[in-house]
Amino acid sequence: MLILVSYDIPDDRRRTQLAHTLKDFGERVQYSVFECRLTDDQLDHLRSRMAKLVDPAEDSVRLYRLCADCVRRIEIQGLGVVKQDPEVYIA
Repeated sequence: MLILVSYDIPDDRRRTQLAHTLKDFGERVQYSVFECRLTDDQLDHLRSRMAKLVDPAEDSVRLYRLCADCVRRIEIQGLGVVKQDPEVYIA
């Protein structure tokens, strides 16, 4: 499934750590937005890793599940392409 992850983290160190973690699971499509094609187990693993980094009192992280029909309807205006599932992610 395609998971769209967006975040707003005021602390530079936590924000950088989260971005590095998300790179293990998906691809950055905008500064604070990642597209991740994950199985349920991979999603659980991502959540576990994020829980160690995110401060719930200060940070905002959103995960959006996109259905197959929604993925087919992705529109991009301006720069960018719809990302395909890579052969391998290292997690």
